[in-house]
Amino acid sequence: MATATAPIPATTRMGPVSLSVGDLDRSLSYYGDHVGLALLGRQDGRASLGAGGTELLALAEEPGARAAGRYTGLYHFALRVPERADLARWLAHAARERVPLVGLSDHFVSEAIYLVDPDGHGIEIYHDRPRELWEGQVAVRLVTDPLDVGALLAELDDPATEPFTGLPAGTDMGHVHLQVADVAETLGFYRDVLGFELMAEIPGSAVFLAVGGYHHHVGANTWHSRGAAPAPEGTARLLHATVVLPDAEARGRVAARVEAAGGKPEQRDEGGVLVRDPSGIGLLLITAS
Repeated sequence: MATATAPIPATTRMGPVSLSVGDLDRSLSYYGDHVGLALLGRQDGRASLGAGGTELLALAEEPGARAAGRYTGLYHFALRVPERADLARWLAHAARERVPLVGLSDHFVSEAIYLVDPDGHGIEIYHDRPRELWEGQVAVRLVTDPLDVGALLAELDDPATEPFTGLPAGTDMGHVHLQVADVAETLGFYRDVLGFELMAEIPGSAVFLAVGGYHHHVGANTWHSRGAAPAPEGTARLLHATVVLPDAEARGRVAARVEAAGGKPEQRDEGGVLVRDPSGIGLLLITAS
């Protein structure tokens, strides 16, 4: 895989995802009862949710917004739980509560469960396999096979009675997978401008990029969005994903590269710098310190 021309620090990670939704009460019920995120705050049609006191999801109500459909934007955001038993516990909860699922996959690098919220936003809940099994082999090891549900639930003494009190502390935003208009343009931006490294690809239709040797922090595909426009107002859509850089100096370097490439970084009142990729998808650059 090709190396980034100006790599960003290996400690860079993904942060909260910000979405618009058509009915905030409905979304809070779904994300609390089904997904297991805790409400951290709510005010003026906006809400913050997370796990262990860490924000993972921000929701903004746009009353009556419809599902975005075949526009550029979010394919899914991926919540990574710290232990395999946490994923098993979540699956047992989903089975008991009859939470609708859209997929259960073994990616070799991880085990993953997929679902869709009431506004059509895709969600992945996953756990990584030990890094020593796949590090340096992502390009050939990243696959999609059926998940061995029985083996996963065997992590629990009794899945039928295993308590579930929400996603555990330590859950984070492992990666964000995007719907984009053009894969080549997307690769040029995330690798050659932002500084992510290409880890794996499906030629012509999907790329997976990361920092620090991870399997992917950003995925991008054109499966439902080739040549599409950004999701308009009036649709439930991705407002922005968040890239967490280690410090202001690193953020400044990335923002400067975006500007040099013809982008228009915007300083946000709430902190951070907003940039947009070639598909019009917003990325909020913030710092960890």
